[in-house]
Amino acid sequence: MIIRKAKISDVEDIHKLITYYANQGQMLARARSTLYECIREFSVAEIDNKLVGVGSLHVIWEDLAEVRALAVAPEYVGKGIGKALVHTFLDEAKELGLPKVFSLTYKPGFFFKCGFQLIDKDNLPQKVWKECVNCPQFPNCEEIAVIIHLA
Repeated sequence: MIIRKAKISDVEDIHKLITYYANQGQMLARARSTLYECIREFSVAEIDNKLVGVGSLHVIWEDLAEVRALAVAPEYVGKGIGKALVHTFLDEAKELGLPKVFSLTYKPGFFFKCGFQLIDKDNLPQKVWKECVNCPQFPNCEEIAVIIHLA
């Protein structure tokens, strides 16, 4: 498996993977235009030149970033790809000097295995909710907030 920064040529595969889970109500859909605009935030995992995982690290403020749009192709779930992507984002956050990384998720158990802890969503700054207004679940979101404090 190779994890690398996403390229423009990956956008269609990224969109397809995110849309698969968004259609199941498991994550927020992303417009192609958003993917192109934010491509530098994304990393992908590939096996044999096939994109099998994706995610992004989005900086919120001077002390906080979010792991977003984390998705692994269904046939590759449980093979460590999501965990490898999360660790890639945590390393990026450390390099940037960010002390905290959070995520909003329907799969908190996965993030707990990556070292994250439960946090009350109300403890996150309002800037976090900028993207939430585009979600069909807003304001009745059932996502769970998790956070990790980096050493």
